Amino acid sequence: MDLIYLDHNATTPLDPEAFEAMRPWFTERFGNASSAYALGHLSDGAVVAAREQVAALVGCTPAEIVFTSGGTESLNHAFRGVWEAFPAKRHLVATAVEHPAVRALVLWWRAQGGEVTDGGVDGEGRLDLAALEAAVRPDTALVAVMAANNESGVLFPVAEAARIAHAKGALFLVDATQAMGKLPVDAAAWGADLLCLSGHKFHGPKGVGLLMIRRGVRLKPLMLGGSQERGRRGGTENVPGLVGLGKAAERAQARLPEMDRVRKLRDTLEARILAEIPQVRIHGAGAHRLPNTSLVGFAGIEGEALQLRLAERGICVSTGSACSTGMREPSHVLRAMRVPDAYAQGTVRFSLGLGTTEAQIAQVADLLPGLVAELRGRQTL
Repeated sequence: MDLIYLDHNATTPLDPEAFEAMRPWFTERFGNASSAYALGHLSDGAVVAAREQVAALVGCTPAEIVFTSGGTESLNHAFRGVWEAFPAKRHLVATAVEHPAVRALVLWWRAQGGEVTDGGVDGEGRLDLAALEAAVRPDTALVAVMAANNESGVLFPVAEAARIAHAKGALFLVDATQAMGKLPVDAAAWGADLLCLSGHKFHGPKGVGLLMIRRGVRLKPLMLGGSQERGRRGGTENVPGLVGLGKAAERAQARLPEMDRVRKLRDTLEARILAEIPQVRIHGAGAHRLPNTSLVGFAGIEGEALQLRLAERGICVSTGSACSTGMREPSHVLRAMRVPDAYAQGTVRFSLGLGTTEAQIAQVADLLPGLVAELRGRQTL
């Protein structure tokens, strides 16, 4: 049975060129990048090169990059760092549909005694900029807005949100994790003071990511223990991982035009679903979305049941964020979009990738009507 992988928003396969770039840094080039001899200098040079590659993709200077273990650590560094840096400002603004890693930090912020205002979205998942502007106050320390929603794929107007934050003297954080590799990212043009991403979302290795800290913003390090990353993140550098991250960044930039083909495949899948299956809703269809993402609600079934039926046939999809799978309730994203329960319970996410083919999309589209009809029949028994 051939695997059809349509869960690229959860993770992506490692780019073969990134893997080959990493290989020697596991073996003969094993030196500690902080060591003061040739083997260490080699590793240090590799980290410098990776920093330049990633900075070119992010749209910032290499000095603004702090390498981390991934998006979750980057977000923790940003939120906790801002909390400590601005003791007179205890108000946070985030959107109601942020990734679970951000929502966990929202709870943490409240637990420290801070106040949080959630920015809402409309029925298509689009950010309400007027409500966001009304939420930001003189005592707001941070405004956190994702570039693209991990479930619906809906894109947020981050540059406009940044102007709103800066007008009130707040820092602006962009979670670019889902956008990276799927559309151009430009931290400077977006007005980001802080920007997070994770390598495994754009064909890099797991366990590496970054926090972009704009020049002039001072945050205490989250990880203490050494002088690495200019004292901003202690710990021996993961040289193989960073080499892979750098190569993946370089490749992602070059392959952005291929997303047009992925978009056409996504649109083909959606057109067939809408034409061949009754009582279906494409969440966020009326908004600007990532080119690879389709969040589909099938009324009258459980999304998890459809996911399992597809998995039995070697087709990998998700019922939403991989960080919240196993939860029977509709996701916070669908609740914020006020999706009717009948469609929310039957929601499945298809997220395509660079390796997705026309034949794979045709096979999935051929299977879906029968599977949905079978599940609906079981619901009525």
